[in-house]
Amino acid sequence: MTGPGDIEALAKGGRTNFFGFLLRLAARLPFLFIAGRWYGADALGRFAYATIIVEFAGQLATMGLKRGLAQQLSTTERDHACVVWDGLLVGWLGSLVAAVILMLVPELMFPNSEINQRDYLLPLTIFGWAGSDIALAALAYRGDIGATVKARSLVEPWTISIAAFALSWYSLRDGLIISYAISAVAALTASLYPLLKAYGRPRGWRPEPIQLSRTALRNLPLAGADAIEWGSRRLDIAMLGLFFSPTIVGIYYVAQQVASLPQKLKTSFDPILGPVITQNLAENNRKAVAKQVRQVGFWIIAAQLGIALALSIPGKAVMGLVGPTFVGGTGALAVLLAAEAIAATAVVSEAALIYVAPWRNLAISVAMILIQAALSVVFVYLFRAALPAFADAGWAAPRPAPRDDVVAAAGPAVALIIALGLAAIAKALLLRRLLGARVNGWRWSLVWAALIAGTIGWIVTRLPHSFEWFELVVGVPLILGTFGAFVWNWGFNQDDRALFRKNGAAVA
Repeated sequence: MTGPGDIEALAKGGRTNFFGFLLRLAARLPFLFIAGRWYGADALGRFAYATIIVEFAGQLATMGLKRGLAQQLSTTERDHACVVWDGLLVGWLGSLVAAVILMLVPELMFPNSEINQRDYLLPLTIFGWAGSDIALAALAYRGDIGATVKARSLVEPWTISIAAFALSWYSLRDGLIISYAISAVAALTASLYPLLKAYGRPRGWRPEPIQLSRTALRNLPLAGADAIEWGSRRLDIAMLGLFFSPTIVGIYYVAQQVASLPQKLKTSFDPILGPVITQNLAENNRKAVAKQVRQVGFWIIAAQLGIALALSIPGKAVMGLVGPTFVGGTGALAVLLAAEAIAATAVVSEAALIYVAPWRNLAISVAMILIQAALSVVFVYLFRAALPAFADAGWAAPRPAPRDDVVAAAGPAVALIIALGLAAIAKALLLRRLLGARVNGWRWSLVWAALIAGTIGWIVTRLPHSFEWFELVVGVPLILGTFGAFVWNWGFNQDDRALFRKNGAAVA
């Protein structure tokens, strides 16, 4: 059985990560407001497409060490500082390869716009993102989740927000990209400083080429799974960049950024969930692993469902904060928030599958992203073909130019939710068979909580004098409060309430 220490460790990480989510939400919204109001949808779309290519390269450059480092540290007899610096070296070598490729072929980042000299330097940020990810994974192995919160929920988002505002007076074309580079440097600095304090300098460390190559090969399934999981949340932007104008990409990007905030609740559990799972697997305690996956899965599903309701019901007000142009992305926001809630089971199941069935997990992930890509193209063409018929029947506005068609741009979002749903079912079933116990964290109390909170939210948006700020200031807290109160009283058990205990005392 799972020991109380395991649940307390997971709960402690959950408390810290939820606090980090709130901080990241508070910091990310100013950036979107500045980018939307000052720079405009066109510049934001150009920025969005370029940065997803860079960040995808950064994911590949980590070579799976974001989650694989915990397993290496738990099984090695070498000095941990040397192992960590081996990992950093692997990440930076991968960054070097990725940066050179993108600098030689910058059209991969900017397919629809002119390229200037500053754009060639954007791939250098890969070193910052890869190094920061590996350093924070090493700190999380020692239980320091706070370092991730500081680096990724305080330093990085506030740096890019402040820099974007300041640089808007310098260049509306390059300000966003320059501020992005500054935030990468800040995030790396905020990650390496606590790493050196926790592990110290690697004494007697010498790079071992053979060991490094083995590390890279051993982590291929992890690297592939990480890249695909991350890429599935960015493929829709990439597809939009091929079919639609930068303005449409910019509108969708805002919806995606808001919807991706709850995703941090899932991925930020990986560093604390990984060590707990590997320890129980080493003891062949598979029932305990199933319980841990089930427990964390319920926490994440509950949190994401509440957040999805709170942000999607007043969705027009949320998107309107960035600017009137972006209200057209409200439908995409609702679909993307639903997709994140559906994906929770797959992501938590994957936290165990990467250790017990890495190649089968990778195969499911590959199938998922192929389905997503194919459906994205199909839905874009279907929606474009169907819109004139609806317009002729009087159910829709006249069809816009294909590259400015907001309705057809929802196609990749619909494809994402279908692909994530299929992956969630497949990974949960596989893990259940391997562990011999149920791993799905879903509970029916969430349905009643969602119905009650959703009804209250709908009423708030339909009040006679309801307006944007009223829906945000009153509606969002009311939806979250109602949902949370119901789940607390009728959905939580004793282990769930550990999430709200500190030092053994329950929070009143």
